[in-house]
Amino acid sequence: MKKLLLVLAVAAVAAPIASAGGWATVGLSSLPPSGLKAKQAWPLDITVLQHGQTPLSGVTPIVTIRDGGGNAVAKFNGKPTGKPGVYHAVVSFPGEGTYSYEVYDGFGTYGGAKTHTFKPVQIGAPGDSFPYFPLGLALAFALGLAGATVVYLRRGREPAPVTSLREAA
Repeated sequence: MKKLLLVLAVAAVAAPIASAGGWATVGLSSLPPSGLKAKQAWPLDITVLQHGQTPLSGVTPIVTIRDGGGNAVAKFNGKPTGKPGVYHAVVSFPGEGTYSYEVYDGFGTYGGAKTHTFKPVQIGAPGDSFPYFPLGLALAFALGLAGATVVYLRRGREPAPVTSLREAA
């Protein structure tokens, strides 16, 4: 019985250590800039860190662009920059619309390779121009409200009628 308990204790301690395996984190030098147009270059440095700490050389991170339906529409390989763990890619989105993007870290050792996803972005036309119509509408509403306030405040404040010129002077 003691041997069984010893084996179970060793297994309980060894299981989390064995499953830790290899993993990496991915950091980006920037997010897609606001107002980025279709086919416009987005230069990007990708930092891959083993266990979130050690710069990881010898991998090939891949940036994948996905359309609104989740289909991969473009891929860009990161190239070593000469700085350990840092890779460079020039990314561009193929057209206007909403896209998601992700980075495969390339760290296949110990089966730890992972795809890191990022928040979707809007490229091109929608939301790309200055919002003149909503701004004009808000301005018209504010002016109307100000006019209504002036009319309300002046209501009932008419001056008393002057009966003679002596009273007025």
